[in-house]
Amino acid sequence: MENFDQLELEKFSKLADQWWDPNGKFKPLHLINPLRTSYIEDKVDIKNLEILDIGCGGGILAELLSRKGADVTAIDLADGPLSVAKIRQKNQSLT
Repeated sequence: MENFDQLELEKFSKLADQWWDPNGKFKPLHLINPLRTSYIEDKVDIKNLEILDIGCGGGILAELLSRKGADVTAIDLADGPLSVAKIRQKNQSLT
């Protein structure tokens, strides 16, 4: 039994090169990302907090949480977006 949709994984993998385009298909994620992060920060102090980002996609939320001092582990079933997140992590010198 699978608990994921293979077509969804393939769709997001095909869009992997667009994750970090703030005016592309993921523009809504870029726009709401500060709101999501603020919501999390209102609930807990994220500095030095270990956070697991399940379904991280290209790492948009994971990156911002990391920049704010969290120790983020990001995972995703789709290889394309996860590869983008790993490249971004390295290029931005994030741990």
